[in-house]
Amino acid sequence: MNEKNSNSRLGRGLAALIGDTPPMDAPRHADSSGIRRLPVEFIVASPNNPRRHFSAEELEDLTNSIREKGIMQPILVRPSKVEPDQYELVAGERRWRAAQRAGLHEVPVIIRELDDREALELAIIENVQRADLNPLEESRGYDQLMQQFGYTQNDLAQVIGKSRSHVANTLRLMKLPESVQGYVADGALSAGHARALITAKDPAALAQRIVEGGLSVREAENLVQKQARADEEGASSAATKRKQKDSDTLALEKELSDRLGLKVSIDHKERGGKIEIKYRTLDQLDDVCSRLQRNG
Repeated sequence: MNEKNSNSRLGRGLAALIGDTPPMDAPRHADSSGIRRLPVEFIVASPNNPRRHFSAEELEDLTNSIREKGIMQPILVRPSKVEPDQYELVAGERRWRAAQRAGLHEVPVIIRELDDREALELAIIENVQRADLNPLEESRGYDQLMQQFGYTQNDLAQVIGKSRSHVANTLRLMKLPESVQGYVADGALSAGHARALITAKDPAALAQRIVEGGLSVREAENLVQKQARADEEGASSAATKRKQKDSDTLALEKELSDRLGLKVSIDHKERGGKIEIKYRTLDQLDDVCSRLQRNG
């Protein structure tokens, strides 16, 4: 992604948008800060909002707060491409929903002319910065930015203010089985639980055990490691039946292990073979992937 200025502006979030851009003309009253009031029925939700799940309890708490104190921060919208008198939500859908439940007829908004790319970027970045997304929504949002707008993991890390390993690990959540993703979306599993399951041989079965047993993240990690050791022991019994490796193969294994800092095993046969690299953490896996990408 080449638009560094855009990334810098988006990374500062909604507060920067309020302060950086001069007020626009709008069909409702505006104060000196550029904040206007729009009828709630003039605003429509965006189909591209990465947030899909809204906690009923949190929404009720926000509704009660709005009844008592009103909306403290304006909602960000853009003119609708479909209806001339409507505006599409960019950031603040939960406030908009709570305002309707609280019986408000108008809400404070900031209107900005944004194209589809900018609107999606802001929706995802603003939600991530507020920690409003569940881990799976965050993962899908990252993937959407990469697929549609050519973001790299480094781009995302810089704009959102997270480490590249956080971005990489979050993206890996999409590789989990649908049943495990369902637990994450419902809040039955945390991001820590889900990350522990990424390297598991049977994540769906382990996820069920974690949920039913109410295991902590640390207990889940221990369960995954215990299962991995059991699998290793089963594999090692079969390995003892194979002939002993020659000195050249052993020397190459040692050289690769020293270079990577991980245990490397080579299984060479008459017609090809395989190389196995053993890692214990996602950071170790991320390091191996980075080395391969650099050398590619």
